[in-house]
Amino acid sequence: MAAPEINDPNCYPLTGVGWASSQSTCPKEYQLIVTTTDGSSANFAKGFGQKSNCYLCVSSLLNKQNPQGDIVSDIQLLPDKNPLPSGYAFISEFLDPKVTVSKKKRLCIKTVPFGGADTAVFDVKLTGKSKQIVPLYTCIGELSGFVIWCRKGRLAKPKPLPKPRSIALDMRGLSLENESSRKREELDVAPARLSKRRTTLEHKDSVYSAENIYGISAMDGVPFVLHPRFESTSVNVPSANIANFQIKSHAEIENEYNYSFMTEKTAAARLPPTVS
Repeated sequence: MAAPEINDPNCYPLTGVGWASSQSTCPKEYQLIVTTTDGSSANFAKGFGQKSNCYLCVSSLLNKQNPQGDIVSDIQLLPDKNPLPSGYAFISEFLDPKVTVSKKKRLCIKTVPFGGADTAVFDVKLTGKSKQIVPLYTCIGELSGFVIWCRKGRLAKPKPLPKPRSIALDMRGLSLENESSRKREELDVAPARLSKRRTTLEHKDSVYSAENIYGISAMDGVPFVLHPRFESTSVNVPSANIANFQIKSHAEIENEYNYSFMTEKTAAARLPPTVS
């Protein structure tokens, strides 16, 4: 049966379990378990003729949103003669010098980094030897007249927040918005380039120059000269060439070069052959 997921915001995974004689010997990040679930004393040293006390203590992960360090993923109660399982260690001891704990059974825990843990121990409770059941808790075993219970479950890890995207300046230049703006600016500048091109273009200018790709017409760079057939043998008498020109009216031009396109129209009117 899979462990349930712990979604209680006030329930944090344990980071350590230990023995402590009193509040003075207990580290500040640990909390003593001084009573059982029914309110009785949870002193494990009671009945052994010792004047000092011995309590279980636990520490919890304080900041669940920014977890750091290891957490307790499992806790076991082993007979002293059993070998320690791989990855487990005996719980810490914060005891007075003269206080000892029974070695017949020993508590051990397994700690793993928070990021690599799927399950964790969230709490430890104690009951007497009676058949009392602690809901949602798992029985670990009996030690020195107490029954040890722990609450285990799957970690509900917080979802990482996405980091804000930082776009470099060179990447911004590749954006579609900047590309469209650049093209609009080039289109606005094109008429001015065309006017300047037509007024300053010389015969030596190349029509295919890369710097003049905007606003170039097919006639740019073509010199205006007369055909050789109209050139006079006498260079000094230009009027002789002009006298050979015959000025025709619009009607004369239409009559001379009129073409009815009847052949093309007849061909276009033919029906395509049908398949019999």
